[in-house]
Amino acid sequence: MKHNTSQFLPLSPAALHILLALAADDLHGYGIMQEVARQSAGQYKLGPGTLYDNLKKLLHQGLIDETSSRNSTDAPRRRYYRLKTLGRNVLSMEVERLEEVLREARSHLRSLKPRRT
Repeated sequence: MKHNTSQFLPLSPAALHILLALAADDLHGYGIMQEVARQSAGQYKLGPGTLYDNLKKLLHQGLIDETSSRNSTDAPRRRYYRLKTLGRNVLSMEVERLEEVLREARSHLRSLKPRRT
């Protein structure tokens, strides 16, 4: 089944950060929270409620998969999440969209004239 990636855009900040965290490796919930904090230099932190609500939504949308473990030494109840091809495509499209927003913002900022106070 072919999906139109634009139907998923724009991503919420939480969804964007979760997909970015999963872009490099499969992670469990706490690992996602740590990676989001690392990637944002501590500026964006996901609480468990926000994380798991968004994971449920991303699973339902088919952007990520859930697996029970990565190897035999993992705790049996630990769930790992993996970015699917559709999720990678959506993430890529969102990054392109945000780059365009930044280009437009920079263009407007350059043309602003200083206001007199």
